[in-house]
Amino acid sequence: MGPPAFVLAALLVHCVFLASLFDIYFSSPLVHGMAPQRVPLPAPARRLVLFVADGLRADALFGLDGSGAPRAPFLRSILENNGSWGISHTRVPTESRPGHVALIAGFYEDVSAVAKGWKENPVQFDSVFNESKYTWSWGSPDILPMFSHLDSNIVFLLLFFILFFYREYKENIKKVDEGVKEIASMLENFYGNDGKTAFILTSDHGMTDWGSHGAGHPSETLTPLIAWGAGVNYPQRVASQFFEDSFLQEWKLENFKRLDVNQGTLPLDYLNSSAHFKAESMFTNAVQILEQFKVKMTQKKETTLSFLFTPFNLQYSNLVHACFLSLQVSLCKTVINLALEGLSYYHTYDRLFLGLSIAMGFVGWTAYVILVIVKTHTNLAKAAPRHGKESTILLYVFAFVGTIITFFLLIQTCPWTYYIYCLLPVPVWYAVKTALTWILLCALLAIFPLMPVVGREPNIPLVITAGLLTLLISCSSLASLCKSKNKYVIKEDLKVHLCQMLSIALSTYVVSSTHSSLQSKQGLPVFNQIISWATLVASSVLPLLSPTLLFQRLLSVLLSLMAIYLLLSTGYEALFPLVLSGLMFVWINMEQEALQHYGLSLKPKLAVFSFSCPTDISQFRQLHLDDVRRSFFFVFFIVTAFFGTGNIASVNSFDPASVYCFLTVFSPFMMGGLLVLKVVIPFVLVSCAFEAVQVTTQLSSKRYINNLQTLLLILCFISQHFFFLVKDYGSWLDIGTSISHYVLVMSLTIFMMLMNGLAQLLTTKRLQLSRKTKHHST
Repeated sequence: MGPPAFVLAALLVHCVFLASLFDIYFSSPLVHGMAPQRVPLPAPARRLVLFVADGLRADALFGLDGSGAPRAPFLRSILENNGSWGISHTRVPTESRPGHVALIAGFYEDVSAVAKGWKENPVQFDSVFNESKYTWSWGSPDILPMFSHLDSNIVFLLLFFILFFYREYKENIKKVDEGVKEIASMLENFYGNDGKTAFILTSDHGMTDWGSHGAGHPSETLTPLIAWGAGVNYPQRVASQFFEDSFLQEWKLENFKRLDVNQGTLPLDYLNSSAHFKAESMFTNAVQILEQFKVKMTQKKETTLSFLFTPFNLQYSNLVHACFLSLQVSLCKTVINLALEGLSYYHTYDRLFLGLSIAMGFVGWTAYVILVIVKTHTNLAKAAPRHGKESTILLYVFAFVGTIITFFLLIQTCPWTYYIYCLLPVPVWYAVKTALTWILLCALLAIFPLMPVVGREPNIPLVITAGLLTLLISCSSLASLCKSKNKYVIKEDLKVHLCQMLSIALSTYVVSSTHSSLQSKQGLPVFNQIISWATLVASSVLPLLSPTLLFQRLLSVLLSLMAIYLLLSTGYEALFPLVLSGLMFVWINMEQEALQHYGLSLKPKLAVFSFSCPTDISQFRQLHLDDVRRSFFFVFFIVTAFFGTGNIASVNSFDPASVYCFLTVFSPFMMGGLLVLKVVIPFVLVSCAFEAVQVTTQLSSKRYINNLQTLLLILCFISQHFFFLVKDYGSWLDIGTSISHYVLVMSLTIFMMLMNGLAQLLTTKRLQLSRKTKHHST
């Protein structure tokens, strides 16, 4: 890809990443299509007057001036003699538009408004205006137009906006108080003091001492709330009340019950009505939110495949029926909280799916940029030669994956942007297909240490799956051997391969048969026991009968060890050698390709490498820094081989189910030996792979000792680390664990030397079977 194409691709990819932010995090939570809900009882008030003082802080209104007199005498007399009061807790952003929407429409900030610069709501919404008969409103021209799209008649309502400037703040509060007093008196007189008017004074947000707002400081989030008139409770005097703040003492209001509001549920303590009316009101509130939940759930269910849909744990009809029968306020509040959680659940239902897609795109694009930088600014400019057939197969595989993703999104009627987010990783990862296999196998391998190792139940289907996968790999290799024109492939080699395939098939059968027999209380079948021991003996010899060509010998070692490992497996650990071996094969390829990049290898194909054939001495090389990396990888894989399917606790627990294919009569030494063999098998695989790396990187056999010295150097640093972590105090568990870690690392040094010798034996030696020689008569 040339520089112009790379710049264009980078621009498009990052535009997609930027746009994904709005679909994942800033989509509108609003729901449409619900049936309006009304309280079936007559309302205590016929009209509502709402005063919203823009930027009014709670402490500014309720506090006293320097002389001890209230700043708002009329409102002070209301909360002491005629109504109820409290503090309303607003949410960030503490701005005018979201504050008024929360007051009038009943929902918090619609985050999709970020696309409109936070100045207007991008999605139409319902409000108390829309569900009433008449309205009159006065106020700021940047707030009222938000509600102008509502076409229905609405109840009489007055919006009264006062803008504050810090230097005139206290004086303006007095003007607000005088204005509220004048308007309230005028309205009461206009309606003949019929007692059917309710008044509410509050604020959309507060303000800091320096005149700003928008953040979450208490001076910006704590706003006053005073209600009086029809249907509103009179002041409730109390002897004492506790709040975390000290406002009550400062405001001299400690004997007047403070009723704070911080959520969207009906504040029943403000109502002066019967218990029946309160219950019906709360029930209506619950049903209204449940209707939103129902619509949201239906929308998500219609756009999700039935077998993939995971519903929120909320029984809609049962809860509504229970609330209707009991009309319990506490039950209604519980339902409201559950419904709100359900709304949030369905609103973010696709967030994980889309987030993973974007994360895959991010990681793939990062890997591609790294590869471009490496190829452009290092000596690794030339890529290793690849076969056209291999590239074609990979292209077909990625095209198939893209087709499956498209079909999956199509049948779910997903938005068109979802196609971009989910399909972007496909071409990006195709561009870094070499690293893709490595990353996927590393991710799969990382799962195994997280799995439980003690107290788990047997899972024989996973063992059978591992056996079938091994057979599939061996069949694919057999087909490749039969089609190859390699002159070293002879009939005897194919016979060895077929024998190993047979041992895999028998091991899979024995595991399944033995488990079924033991479950039915019939004991271990003698035939299964004979096959198990025969497989153990034969698998120790069969690798030595295979050719010493690199991949053929490694595959032979894998098949033989897998036959034994399957017999010793009871669950997910049977898949571990396959994943580990796959990663080892990729590691070998990557190391050999790295040498080709540097021009240090003259052999383009790994198929021509042999463990036993002598190599031209002139092609041997000296140690360099890459060998340190290879040694570090070897140590890492050795540790992973141990902790991938167990740990010290799992070894000590000694689960006898692992050896039931060999014996069921308790024999600690025999069972312990088989368990140790199971633990050693992954080590052997890693050691053989490291032996292959040394061969493919053309390191002289005399230099193996130097590489071993590099390993010892790394282990010395690790040993010193755990040496200083040894504890001689604390619990026996702490002391024993610290000692075990140090002993394990020190034992690992000796163990890896033994593994190195065993790996050389399994890879370089070959047993020659006697062959009959045909004599031709002349």
